Amino acid sequence: MEYNVLLYERELIMGGQLEETINNTAGFHVVRRFQTATDAIGQGGMFQPNLILFDTTGKNAIGLLEKFHEAFPRLPILCTGDQWRADTASRFLQAGGSGYIVKPFTTEELREAVENFAKNGSGRDSSVYTFFSPKGKSGKTTLIANLALALARRTREQVGIIDADLQFGDMAVFFNLQPATTIVEAVRDSEFLQPVSLSSYFMPVTENVRVLCGTRTPNLIDRVAIDGFERILAMSRELFRYVLIDVPQAFNPTSIAAAEASDATFLCAMKNDGYEVYHMMRALEIFKDWPDYQERVKPIFTRVTPCNAASREKLSDDLGFPVAAVIPNAYDIVSTAADNGRMAVDIEPSSALTQAVNKLADQLTRGSHVAMEARA
Repeated sequence: MEYNVLLYERELIMGGQLEETINNTAGFHVVRRFQTATDAIGQGGMFQPNLILFDTTGKNAIGLLEKFHEAFPRLPILCTGDQWRADTASRFLQAGGSGYIVKPFTTEELREAVENFAKNGSGRDSSVYTFFSPKGKSGKTTLIANLALALARRTREQVGIIDADLQFGDMAVFFNLQPATTIVEAVRDSEFLQPVSLSSYFMPVTENVRVLCGTRTPNLIDRVAIDGFERILAMSRELFRYVLIDVPQAFNPTSIAAAEASDATFLCAMKNDGYEVYHMMRALEIFKDWPDYQERVKPIFTRVTPCNAASREKLSDDLGFPVAAVIPNAYDIVSTAADNGRMAVDIEPSSALTQAVNKLADQLTRGSHVAMEARA
């Protein structure tokens, strides 16, 4: 696609630098540069732009952006600023921006930023889900890996996985990845990153699924600072339509930060010896500190036999809280898929496991649209 860019930049020197970068980017051309918002709004339409770059550094920038959005309601508006901050970027996205990029930017950063919001929409539309287990051996990593593929296939949108099980995460093993960068490097560099530059830290699995892999060795856990982790989560909202976070068992600063940043937290337990319901009850007690915990907390039981509506209702009654999903015992399918470097939803598309994962994916896509309407 060819982009005819209306560039609104208050600073003369910066405007010249940005115009040169834009014109040197294949498929981009500045049709007009303005230093005042009044001129840009009043005269910009006659140049027939299909993309606006908007300077956010002036006074009342939010109000000006809203006026730009009213004047050019069908055009994407890429906001530019001196630094990326989650709260700042969020405010401009809520006011009508399609994305946010730090200036001065490179031709590659410009292209990636525009491609990102063209594929994903703005960060306003993203849904972030944390998967937490009160105890180990819950099957949550298997669930996340298969669910990510199911979401990507059913929606054709971008799905990101963050392996935040910092000591014993194995998402890289699941997908047979040899990551050049991991969550350690991403968090280390987070202060200097923005969404378009964070993208390269995620390893591709398919065209629409990418993974930010966990630490290479357990002793690196101390290198993942919580404030940097929180910045990574905020940036990921602008990169992906769906973000799935795998966190360690039990409550610690990482799992708490992920849950707080998420739209919903899935509590996962493997139905095995009968104590899972008790452990789930104890976990729910902690989440009751949230005033909206009944909407944001979603229990899931895996390896349920028989895996049907009656079992789900029985677990809900025992728990005293609605169970979001039950997943069948499919160890053989999962093991066979792993041995072949594939996911269970690949090798057995008609299996009970795949059907249960697809059903959960459908719940998430419906739920995310409801959440988007509520936020709007």
